[in-house]
Amino acid sequence: MKGKCIILPGDPNDANRDYLPEAIKGSQMVVNENGNNSQVYPQRLTEHSDVLLDGVKDTWFEYVPASYDGTKKVPLVISMHGGLMTGWGQAIYTSWTMVADREGFIVLFPNASERRFWIVEYDKDRLEWATTPTENGVYLNRPPENPDDNHDMNAVLSLIQRMKEKYAIDEGRIFMQGMSMGNMMTSQFARYHGNVLAGQAGSGGPTATSLLFDQQNQIINRAGPVASWQSRLELDRVPPHFKDDTDEIVRRNREYWKRINGCDALPQIKIVGEDNFAFYQGTHANLVFRDVYNRDHGQTLDDAELVWDYLFSGVRREKDGRLVQEPTLRPRTGDAYAIALAEGKDKAYVNNQLVALRQPVFVHKKLKYHGLEGDALVRGEYFMAPVSFIAQALGATLETSHENRSATLFLPDGTTLQCAQGSIGCVVQNEILSMYCEAVFRNGELCLPIEWICKRLLHNHATKCNGVLYLTDHDADLSLNMANLIRDEVLQ
Repeated sequence: MKGKCIILPGDPNDANRDYLPEAIKGSQMVVNENGNNSQVYPQRLTEHSDVLLDGVKDTWFEYVPASYDGTKKVPLVISMHGGLMTGWGQAIYTSWTMVADREGFIVLFPNASERRFWIVEYDKDRLEWATTPTENGVYLNRPPENPDDNHDMNAVLSLIQRMKEKYAIDEGRIFMQGMSMGNMMTSQFARYHGNVLAGQAGSGGPTATSLLFDQQNQIINRAGPVASWQSRLELDRVPPHFKDDTDEIVRRNREYWKRINGCDALPQIKIVGEDNFAFYQGTHANLVFRDVYNRDHGQTLDDAELVWDYLFSGVRREKDGRLVQEPTLRPRTGDAYAIALAEGKDKAYVNNQLVALRQPVFVHKKLKYHGLEGDALVRGEYFMAPVSFIAQALGATLETSHENRSATLFLPDGTTLQCAQGSIGCVVQNEILSMYCEAVFRNGELCLPIEWICKRLLHNHATKCNGVLYLTDHDADLSLNMANLIRDEVLQ
């Protein structure tokens, strides 16, 4: 029997602007958008310190749900804090403890060993900049030449062993997740020691591409496949010391785990509200890409639950090293009804499958002319699709006349729509309606504003971003990184 997720009331401190207010530790204080959103400090979170290795005293925090009695093995999740944060800070800025209460697993929140920064590898060309003192401080700890000498990675390995000795841990279900610099640390750990994990996840903090690929574009990796999750935030921009721009580094980080995990098939896309998901099925391990509409750097409070429900809940690593996929709490399936189009592309993504168009989609400007010799004002820009595709996507029957300059659609519900070249009007059930813009005859076929048809006649939701249109039957906000994924990867 599952436990319950419970959110406790806290005392808001809206005046606080500190990244991690120290007064929040052990209190009822909650803060929002000081880098993240917080929950009340968990009562069962315990602090521990000891010398694990190298003569260095490390600190970590353990969360053991009330349901744990040691009679059966349970999963272990290790959650890595962001730069300038702490293990307890990561505990309150995520929902891992609440999900642990519901699912019965144990969570470990380590502290970085030095200055609240993890020891992570860095782009060698910019290492001096990152480790040189400035008026804003030093940005990174200098990593050792040999990654096997990395104290923080070795400390995590020691903690995993200690957790297995202290608790009944299912060795095949050990997972790691991190935020920002904690995501960089998680990625680094997965590249070197991912074979001890069943899954890894992170939000914000992508890895510099020079650490993922060599100059011949070959993968740099020592540990092999691992079930992976990447949460990106639409308004997040990568640090200025990264050589790549944001779009490129997001794409390359995703490509890295796609190649390692054997994710060659078309992803299934699901957009619900602000959450944009691409679910990749891999021959070795799965990958989930999540982008959050209208969100800045950090992690959403529900990110932990989504990671568990969509990925960690359905994967284990066998003793022989194989990753076994099992049913997850939430199925990794795309939207059952969705149409994605991109300007200039002659393919469409319809209900998780690619469909070819007779000609590329284009954006048509609706113009308004003011007075004699007046300027033309743009009153709207609309995605135009060939009527043959619209009929196919909507399951309609198409009849054309006047050398294809007039068309009639017979929709499955009995609705009929007739339109003709050059007219903004159309006839629906023998009534005249105005579309967003006029029908355009191009390359021998009539092209119509598909978003008007889907919204007006089918009551669909339409969302647009960066030259991509997404139509579905529920609330959805297409985000920038997902728009780029659809345009450049799916509809390439």
